[in-house]
Amino acid sequence: TTEACNEYLAKGGIFPDGLQEQLTGGIEYLVGKMDKKFGDISDPLLLSVRSGAKFSMPGMMDTVLNLGLNDANLEGLIERSGNRRFGLDCYRRLIQTFSDVVLQIELDLFEEALREMKDAKGIIADTDLDETDLEKLIVTYKEIVKSHYGEFPQDPRGQLEMAIKAVFDSWNIPRAKSYRKLEGIPDDLGTAVNVQCMVFGNFGESSATGVAFTRNPSDGEPSVYGEYLVNAQGEDVVAGIRTPLKISDMEIQFPELYAQFADICSQLEGYFKDMQDIEFTIQDNILYILQTRNGKRTGAAAVKIAVDQVKEGLINVKQALMRVDPISLNQLLHPSVDPKAEYEVLATGLNASPGAAKGPIVFTTHDAIAAREREKPAILVRVQTTPDDIDGMVTSAGVLTSQGGMTSHAAVVARGMGKPCVAGCGAIDVNVNEGWFTVGGKTFNKGDVITIDGSSGEVISGDVDLIEPEVTDEFAELLKWADDTRRLKVRTNADDGPSSEKARSFGAEGIGLTRTEHMFMGERADVVAELIVTLTSRADVFKQVEDGLGKIGGVFKAQAIRMKELWSAGNTAETITGLKNILSADPGEQSDIVMQTLANVNKSIEQTNRIETILTRLGELQKDDFIEIFSAMDGLPVTIRLIDPPLHEFIPSEEKIANKIAGLEKEGGKEEEIIQLRTLDELRGKLHEENPMLGLRGCRLGILYPEINRMQVKAILEAALEVEANNMKVLPEIMIPLAAHVNELIFMKELTTDVAKEVFEAAGKKVDYKFGTMIEIPRAALTAYEVAEVSEFFSFGTNDLSQMCYGLSRDDAEKHFLQDYVDNKILPRNPFQVIDESGVGRLMEIAIEGGRKTRPDIKLGICGEHGGDPESIDFCHRVGLEYVSCSPYRVPVARLAAAQAVIKEEEKKG
Repeated sequence: TTEACNEYLAKGGIFPDGLQEQLTGGIEYLVGKMDKKFGDISDPLLLSVRSGAKFSMPGMMDTVLNLGLNDANLEGLIERSGNRRFGLDCYRRLIQTFSDVVLQIELDLFEEALREMKDAKGIIADTDLDETDLEKLIVTYKEIVKSHYGEFPQDPRGQLEMAIKAVFDSWNIPRAKSYRKLEGIPDDLGTAVNVQCMVFGNFGESSATGVAFTRNPSDGEPSVYGEYLVNAQGEDVVAGIRTPLKISDMEIQFPELYAQFADICSQLEGYFKDMQDIEFTIQDNILYILQTRNGKRTGAAAVKIAVDQVKEGLINVKQALMRVDPISLNQLLHPSVDPKAEYEVLATGLNASPGAAKGPIVFTTHDAIAAREREKPAILVRVQTTPDDIDGMVTSAGVLTSQGGMTSHAAVVARGMGKPCVAGCGAIDVNVNEGWFTVGGKTFNKGDVITIDGSSGEVISGDVDLIEPEVTDEFAELLKWADDTRRLKVRTNADDGPSSEKARSFGAEGIGLTRTEHMFMGERADVVAELIVTLTSRADVFKQVEDGLGKIGGVFKAQAIRMKELWSAGNTAETITGLKNILSADPGEQSDIVMQTLANVNKSIEQTNRIETILTRLGELQKDDFIEIFSAMDGLPVTIRLIDPPLHEFIPSEEKIANKIAGLEKEGGKEEEIIQLRTLDELRGKLHEENPMLGLRGCRLGILYPEINRMQVKAILEAALEVEANNMKVLPEIMIPLAAHVNELIFMKELTTDVAKEVFEAAGKKVDYKFGTMIEIPRAALTAYEVAEVSEFFSFGTNDLSQMCYGLSRDDAEKHFLQDYVDNKILPRNPFQVIDESGVGRLMEIAIEGGRKTRPDIKLGICGEHGGDPESIDFCHRVGLEYVSCSPYRVPVARLAAAQAVIKEEEKKG
């Protein structure tokens, strides 16, 4: 049991008390059932040892077949079976598998020996080896074992105990750990070990072994789906060593057994009320079921199976909603190859996992990870994947194999991940070591770009256009059930019209976050850079004016003090008049100071006019952006966050500026442009902050440079008025970022109110809007009772709230040590992926309680990346938020997760 496994691991590899006795009793039970003796010379009972974890982990852990066979009883097995080749094949398989799994001898050593023998004989399939070949291979295998371990173990009981320990130990091998991390399976569950009597699919042409699903795991179609191999053992099918036959062929080759198998499939699915993944063996025309488990499936299949089973009366709607993993819905939103595109199909393999992907070719896990780090996800190409390739599959855009079937490791794992996969593409000759593959006389090297279509099985040359997916009827129906069940609203994070329209098509009920700084990128970046230069320069000039006025003394001192007050209050005209009056009165030695100060005042006026011109231009552009967004969200709320990042983020990189200057100088460009670029370069250093995450950004930027926020508020409200004039409903929500103190919000609310008054008076009409803040600083959460006096809504920015709660820079922590923290159990999980309920979550609860105490009708939501994470959505439901907001493609995920939160709550209440 898993309990025995955990105790065994805790004791450092020692069997728990009583296990040996239970093992003896189990063997005696099997002996009685099979009328064979374990270890008997003349008619040996052979066993298989396989894992049995609580959650399906296909291919991740170890299995050993043909245990109990040795030199002494091999002839007995041969005599009783009447098939010498069969007995020899079983023994060579035992030596190979046992040596790999239990003795930890490199599997490639045995594979190489097998390959050399087949090459020498000019054969391809293992089944073409004759008795003499297998006898020689057994001798070779034993020599490999002897050179790396010693004599191959001959005691059947010893073999069994060693195999059980190996399967227990396989719970903690790297690939199993990687898979658990990927699937969110707890590390403390352990695995059971199942000891079974052997039945033999390699007994001859009347024997076979296979894997089948009660429904199609790729698309959910309700028919038996799978593969089998004649004269083979189970590992041959899942390892992809030979290309198997379709399960439909079994109806022709073994008609009576197929009918029996189809009936068993129906019984098992009816009993477990879920699609089953079944392993079976046929030995001498007798069908045996080895195991069944709930089958892995794609997101599309999960949705169709759940909806179909409701209609068939197998399950109810709530069970159907709980049956689909919300994250798997991402798979239904994968791109596909544009049917209008012209492209060259290199080869066609098995359509093992749907969706299309493109990228540079890589042949190893290391290169797949490196490509992801360069933000260019690759296509992982292998002869066949093994469980050790799990990390490479995770980080790749898609997977292509030259061998293996629909139930091979590559196919099953890729489907579970939602990765496009083409398997068993035999036309491709892959050389992993040298980094190339050939097909149709063409060679493709590492780094060459290909496209794969996991829905059609096509392998395509080059970079092909992909198109967005369409939602199926079953998908729409499942999400409607989710909408009827959930309490949380689901909004989206969107910064432009197309993203807003896409999110709405996926069911978004508004926008929870529009990041206005994203509108300053691309072609507008140069305009924004000029604005920053002028703003910061004017700030310097303002300071120079103050300093100049402070230096004026003598009989003009009192007048200068008065002018300094006027200047600080923004009264430029009276400041100029006062300076001119001093000049006309002849200040004597102070004339230079007065004249320079007056020149600086005039310079500031020029800069202010330039700033107003730039802001007017940006304001019009932003207004057009908001019109697109409001139009797309007709009748739905739109939360718009005013500018948040520090100014230096809008300045081009040093390299980019240098290249621009070099280009201008080469072309004889304007000196004025070159000077401006050099000024920008100097400004980067001036704006440098030791810790910009905690520096001049968010509302602090809006307070220091209020012109930017005034422009944005004006653009928002003017856009809202214009859209409403077209008979559409607009519900704008203006959100202030990074507020720590209520006084910051008071300042920003006064600014917003003043601008609104100006806009509404000019238009002669009003639009309703809300004023609120993003809760992303712990102090704001702790003083939410004060913040709510000013703010009509809170939106939790859990990205920054997590950073500040933990004192971690997300980018640096994830780059340098955060994964080590998770792997070593210092942190239970990455707090930037799932909300830390006891820390960050507690701050949220305090803010919710304080906000509602002051303002009972306050609107509460979340707009950080956690808004698309199912576990975090469940927490948001429990603490009483009104909505979550996530990226457009996560909207269906959030809709389903919000419904599951309701069902879990109901189940908990009993």
